[in-house]
Amino acid sequence: MRVIRVDASTATILLTEAPAPKVRDRQTGEIAKDAVTGEALMTVGVVYIDEGESSLIQVTVPESGVAEGLTVGAPVSLPGLVARPWQSVFNGKERNGIAYRATAIAPGAFPMAQAG
Repeated sequence: MRVIRVDASTATILLTEAPAPKVRDRQTGEIAKDAVTGEALMTVGVVYIDEGESSLIQVTVPESGVAEGLTVGAPVSLPGLVARPWQSVFNGKERNGIAYRATAIAPGAFPMAQAG
């Protein structure tokens, strides 16, 4: 599937859930690993606000890309943010959605208000 780059330069992104290990298998507790590097993956919850609309999304980040000093409710930056549409069939039911991934998550700042 195609990977779509997300331009977050005008968005406000607030941390809603602290980074936690991404679980690959809920029954065994196996942690998900990057297919290329083998590095453990983390998930973070954020609210993405842009052009008057907001969405709660989960973003996958490599463990080494999680910066210190993250505070729930504070603005964050997500360099290298991409969206990847996905589709699967489970128990005969089709499911689909969008998976988000970034190269890192770091403390951010509120975008500057544009003069009107």
